[in-house]
Amino acid sequence: MLAAWRSSPTRLREDAATEADLIRSGYRDRAFTELTQNAADAANRAGVPGRLSVRVVGRALHLANTGAPLDRAGVEALTALRVSGKDSSADDRAVGTVGRFGVGFTAVRTLSDEIEIRSRSGSVQFSADRTRSVLVDRGIAAPVDPAVLRLAWPVEAEPVGGDTEVILRLRPDVDVADLLDRMRAEAVELLLELPALVRIEIAGVGFERTVTELGDGRALVTIGDRSWWQYRAGPARWLLPVREGRPVPAPPDVLRAPTRSDEQLSLPALLIAPAQLQPDRRRLLPGARLDDAVVRAYPAFARTLPPAERLVLVPAPGFPRSELDGVLHDQLLAELRGQPWLPVLTEPGGSRAPAVLAPARATVFPGLTTALAAVLAEVSAALVIPDLSGSAAAAELTRLGVRRLGLADLAESVAGVQRPPAWWARLYAALEPFVVDRAAAAELGALPVPLADGRLVTGPRTTLLLTELGDAGAGTGVSWARVVHPDAADPLLARLGARAATAAELLAEPELLALLDAGAPAPATVTAVLRLAETVTDPADLPAQLGLLPLPDDTGALRAADELLLPGAPLASLLVADAPFGTVAADLVEQVGARALRAVGVGWGFTVLRAADPIGPDPELDDAELWWESLAEDPPELVAVRDLDLVADGAWAAALGLLAAEPATRPLLADPVGYTGWWLRRHVRLAGVPLARLRRPADPSFAGLLDECTHPDAAAFAGLLADPERIDADLAQALVDALGDPGRSPDPATVVDVHRRLAGAVTAGRLDPESVRLPNLVRAVTGAVAEPDVAVVVDRPWLAAAIPADRLVVGEPRTATALAALLDLPVASDRIHGRVASVGRPGAWAAAPAAVLAQVFFGIDGGEVVVIHEKLTVRLTGDVSGEVAVGWWVTDDGVVHLQDWLAGHLD
Repeated sequence: MLAAWRSSPTRLREDAATEADLIRSGYRDRAFTELTQNAADAANRAGVPGRLSVRVVGRALHLANTGAPLDRAGVEALTALRVSGKDSSADDRAVGTVGRFGVGFTAVRTLSDEIEIRSRSGSVQFSADRTRSVLVDRGIAAPVDPAVLRLAWPVEAEPVGGDTEVILRLRPDVDVADLLDRMRAEAVELLLELPALVRIEIAGVGFERTVTELGDGRALVTIGDRSWWQYRAGPARWLLPVREGRPVPAPPDVLRAPTRSDEQLSLPALLIAPAQLQPDRRRLLPGARLDDAVVRAYPAFARTLPPAERLVLVPAPGFPRSELDGVLHDQLLAELRGQPWLPVLTEPGGSRAPAVLAPARATVFPGLTTALAAVLAEVSAALVIPDLSGSAAAAELTRLGVRRLGLADLAESVAGVQRPPAWWARLYAALEPFVVDRAAAAELGALPVPLADGRLVTGPRTTLLLTELGDAGAGTGVSWARVVHPDAADPLLARLGARAATAAELLAEPELLALLDAGAPAPATVTAVLRLAETVTDPADLPAQLGLLPLPDDTGALRAADELLLPGAPLASLLVADAPFGTVAADLVEQVGARALRAVGVGWGFTVLRAADPIGPDPELDDAELWWESLAEDPPELVAVRDLDLVADGAWAAALGLLAAEPATRPLLADPVGYTGWWLRRHVRLAGVPLARLRRPADPSFAGLLDECTHPDAAAFAGLLADPERIDADLAQALVDALGDPGRSPDPATVVDVHRRLAGAVTAGRLDPESVRLPNLVRAVTGAVAEPDVAVVVDRPWLAAAIPADRLVVGEPRTATALAALLDLPVASDRIHGRVASVGRPGAWAAAPAAVLAQVFFGIDGGEVVVIHEKLTVRLTGDVSGEVAVGWWVTDDGVVHLQDWLAGHLD
């Protein structure tokens, strides 16, 4: 017998009770774990890769392992029912050992009453039957379950398949198939926990562990289709599950010391660490704690993970699963907060190398994109990388003490940063996706903006975007406005309040106009103005003050732009000799182009002045006061051609052609009320004739009375010529003069039409008869001139047949009095009287054919009674006397007399 029996009967009963309690307690689940631990211990002591093989022969379970064989100390440990001393050397092979047999073997009693340990150095047996027999032989009452592991008998059997083989003859209540299934389920965990073992084979099913070193203290542990990233912390190990190449948090687990205990943990990584456990190896001893190195190594483990995966190791919030769990949770969070492991864009101090910081020194911008990170990497010292800046990740980082940045914080962080304008454009483009509403836009209200003049200002709201300039770069050098540098322009700035301005709007800025009024703009300002003006589509949109821009003339002197003409300007040949214009320097024309110079007021043709809501006449315009007084109300806008008074008298035919050729001035020729038309009608003569006294081309209204305008561009200024529909005092005077001129030959229709229009103007109040000077002659209906002493204005149609035609002045009967007043002539009814001399027959209008025909064809209409005469004669008195035959007559009492032959004539 290898082990002597030294216990008292009382102790034997206690040990028997212990083993009986063990069998009843369900400790059977620990049996395979403890047998595997012993196999790992044997391999560790031998310094060889451990292998464990499990097979079943009948009702016997065979477990064979490689490693150190059984020795006397081992047998003594087995019979002591206590944990033996373990090797505490620093050799890595000792990691994961729990001792040599002792409690690490006791759980086999839950499976078997007959146990054999076969080893190359000798074999022993433990037997319930033999132990019970010995107790009886010694006079000791034997319990049903004696203390089997207190006595060992030597046997001669050799191990099969290893250096040591444990054979358990299974108790009747053990289900062999279920036992093997539970062993297989536990094999992977045991290989993970016990590094001395590399392979476990259970009834033909093999499990093998491989370890691949990844550097930085991290290794990839693979068992079958499961993998973990492993990090060593002295004798302890942290393990993180890996799926499809990426780490994932471990499910709730327990402390493994090295195999599973009952200390519940909720950490994202598995922990295998030496610990002081109670004898049943389920719980920590009271007051026991883990080595501080285990906790300190946790951030180092995080640093070895890919940057995007490091938050996997952050413990999740929640109630602790055990006292140890709560302690470790707090300790790990404290270490993670204080140690550098969190990947940021740059190192503090401006280094651009990848870096890690302690969370307490880092900042996170939730939702940080790769594009925004690429820009901020050049200036940020502590911003967490995009892969760890999602909303969920940002919440985790906040728990670790990382400062969260908003859009306003980001804008503040780049204040004063000196970077090229293109860098700012990249920043704006990267920020655009974050501006989702007005609140977000308001947060970026202090975002810096580089200006075209080199300044960096705070806030887009006060800046201008030259959106229509394209690549012209005309904004560069602008000092009078906060123009965004062209290389920094981005649509985001408009969303943040920057005003999109055209070149025309920029040139109308009050600050520039004030500079021009002061008369001393800097040369750079002049250059910028010309560059901008060159891009303006319609120079009419530019303010007149640009004409004050100082430019060199052909003598080198500086003069206002609106006092200069371009070389070869057609206007130059039309002006009076002392006109106050110079010629702009030719080299300046070559440098900036004629378009830019014309836009700021340098002359080529005539210059147009524009003013919105004028409150009075412009002093630069000749006779502007008189024109203003002629208006019925103030105009909403002043648009007028300047310098008309400087045109030489003999140059007006060419000047009108130039005015008609220019798009800016041609429309003004069609408005006789506006200043330009008013001035031209008042002052311009063609071949000595004022425009207002020339007849429009192809208009017959005044044919034979007024000369036709033959200017090739007459159609453009037709509104300034004699207008049949607008008889004013000047045109009335011209027409009256022409009517009295024997040299004119108007036809009768024209004479009657002109008389009608003149009388209509008087009747409408547009013409005062007193304002017209009368000629010596008047025009009769025949087209011939007549002496005023014999002429009369026909006011009653029936009188026309009784008066000689060469004495008749005819217009319209209803306006005859107005025409007579204008021409100072009597009306016919005042100077000539008539009495019906013939006798007729009264009748009804409807029954008399002659009356009906007169009514239809001549519009002659009377009352109910008409008098029909065979021959109608009237006896005249006054300026015309005698008896005359007439076709019809109306007496003073309104009775209509008709000659009967009228009806026959019509038939």
